[in-house]
Amino acid sequence: MRLFNSSNFHPLLLSGFPGFENHHLQISVLFCVLYLIAIMGNGTILVVIWVEKSLHEPMYLFLSMLSVSDLGLCATTFPTVLKLFCFGAREIHFDACLAQMYFIHIFSMMESGILLSMAFDRYVAISNPLRYTAILNSGTVVKISSGFVLRAIIVLIPAPVLIKQLKFCGANVLSHSYCLHPDIIKLSCSDHRINSFLGLTVIIITFGLDSVLILLSYMKILTMVLSIAYQKERVKALNTCVSHVCAVLLVYIPMLGVSVIHRFGKHAPPAVHVTMGFVYLLVPPVLNPIVYCIKTREIRTHLLGIFKKYVLVFKYF
Repeated sequence: MRLFNSSNFHPLLLSGFPGFENHHLQISVLFCVLYLIAIMGNGTILVVIWVEKSLHEPMYLFLSMLSVSDLGLCATTFPTVLKLFCFGAREIHFDACLAQMYFIHIFSMMESGILLSMAFDRYVAISNPLRYTAILNSGTVVKISSGFVLRAIIVLIPAPVLIKQLKFCGANVLSHSYCLHPDIIKLSCSDHRINSFLGLTVIIITFGLDSVLILLSYMKILTMVLSIAYQKERVKALNTCVSHVCAVLLVYIPMLGVSVIHRFGKHAPPAVHVTMGFVYLLVPPVLNPIVYCIKTREIRTHLLGIFKKYVLVFKYF
């Protein structure tokens, strides 16, 4: 059996939907529409928050960072998805694959950290509304955001470094149309237990810890809300959390599904891997802006105001 190290390993092959290769061009139209919705939706959220000074509050600043991470995911994966489904180009250079893997996991980890920040924001807003602006001032928001970005960058550095130490045989077909850490290491024919342990450890100390803290935050929030005497006030307090809870579910459920498939679904049909991969990749960026526009009155109101303003300008010209 011929061995390759990562420095001279031949290109990896991306995977589309097995058995539907003749329909990839039609499928690409759907993906282009979904990417367009994600880019326009998250871009709109950023523009509205940037333009409206009244939205320069911690909740909306964290939301804008969530949109940035979603746009980062789209920008990182769109080129390989487009070239695979539109042009049938399956090859990706090994180093390019490692770079894509690194940035995909960075933006995913940033997303998880931002969701934790938003949970803390809601907890402070409900538990201590009078000191909300003092506790979560602009300086604190910047420090929290910078901390989660640095966490993602630093924690993920060992992943590509350790992959470069692996030996690879002839297998070079990935399970998705983009590169993920467990997908790459399973192609290795050398011992990759350290890589698997690293991946599991990173998941536990980041996504696992974040999800536990988010759950604890909402248990505390629910306890405080139920102690409010007036039902109208209870409903009002809960409504401020609905959009964030939806965002948490949209991120963590697909992520959990992909992790389970990679670790325990080795005998699952390839189409299941590909489908779950796209659910993980596209559901949060596509649906997050829609959820926040529908459930957040301030964003909806300002968005309609900006739209009416531009309609009047076009009518004038």
